[in-house]
Amino acid sequence: MARAPVVAALSAVLAIAAAAPARAATAEGLARGELLFHIGGCTNCHTAKDGPLLAGGDPLETPFGKFWAPNITPDPETGVGRWSEDDFLRAMRFGKAPDGSAYYPAFPYTSYARMSDPDLRALWAYLQTIPPVRREDRPHELSFPYNLRWGLHLWQWAFHDPTPLQPDPSKSEAWNRGAYLVEGPGHCAECHTPRTFWGALDHSRAYAGGRLGKEVIPNITSDPAKGIGKWSTNDLLGLLVIGIKPDGDFVGGDMAKVVRNGTAKLPESDREAIAEYLRSLPPR
Repeated sequence: MARAPVVAALSAVLAIAAAAPARAATAEGLARGELLFHIGGCTNCHTAKDGPLLAGGDPLETPFGKFWAPNITPDPETGVGRWSEDDFLRAMRFGKAPDGSAYYPAFPYTSYARMSDPDLRALWAYLQTIPPVRREDRPHELSFPYNLRWGLHLWQWAFHDPTPLQPDPSKSEAWNRGAYLVEGPGHCAECHTPRTFWGALDHSRAYAGGRLGKEVIPNITSDPAKGIGKWSTNDLLGLLVIGIKPDGDFVGGDMAKVVRNGTAKLPESDREAIAEYLRSLPPR
């Protein structure tokens, strides 16, 4: 009879030992998701000034009209609380809502699609830790023909590539890490690349500068006159940490948010990788 308690105790110890790696992996995954949350700029678009975190953002002014970023807290009525992980992956990679409708590319899924599935799952897990907030979304205010949402399916067929970014074996590990952060979660091209009449990124002028409402977004290619070709690595790191430019001025507007909520929170190695990749961009 004395053997049963011993066996039970031993089983409990083994169960705890087996569960420990799972808990560690979960904690590691959440930390990974939090880093992606910061570099992904979720706060910048989905949080209004002085508003609840991720409960809906301020208007995004574009040449196509005014977009309102939705509530992405886990609220089941007004947020994404009823979404599944697969719903989230479908939105991020394919730009599709749970009901099958297509999202406007103002939501930068065209860049988020470059992310790996494990990273998208880690980001989703982290988003579940955000407090739910009940707040209704505001409808977009778009001009014709951009208000015809059914046309987005054709737009995605013509312009969207959902393929994750693949590393370049001829480049360094840091360069590939920088490429992933810039092209994927950082979605830098979405602002720094001009768009065509159809709202697609003009890859022939990648990173040559764009426009967001009245804000002019600068050229960040290696062009020495128009871009950042004369910047040193330390110049770039200074901008990514505190938003200071080589001339002593500080970035403002949306880029200030990118620094404050994103790049300043990254590990130094990630900022160095971003700098290496940006310095390699061909001049335009």
